[in-house]
Amino acid sequence: MKTLTVSIKSSHEVLQNFSKAFKAVSQKKMKGTHFEISFDNKKNFDRFVKNIGILSLISKLKPNSVYELAKLADMDVSNLNKIILFFEEAGVIKVIRTKVAGRTVAKPIVEYDKIEFDLKAA
Repeated sequence: MKTLTVSIKSSHEVLQNFSKAFKAVSQKKMKGTHFEISFDNKKNFDRFVKNIGILSLISKLKPNSVYELAKLADMDVSNLNKIILFFEEAGVIKVIRTKVAGRTVAKPIVEYDKIEFDLKAA
């Protein structure tokens, strides 16, 4: 089971954590895997939280395209595309693009089974 930890931290804290993790990996002291995204501003953190329902829909319903997801979520495709792009850039979802009948189809995939929030950093 892959767990994603979401937090809000300053850029300085993120760099410190990265430095510690890099040191642990290079010394082979880190065990297991750890997936975390840290937002450095409240605006993007709030945007993530506001749209977390989209991640749940993708995970549960496994739509074959963003268009199909828009129909399931009863949302405008262009607004949903902006949310999908935000999640993709943050590394929360993967979008598989394929050609079907000459058209590019984007299939969103959530690779995490669980999302946790680290609020002590907020």
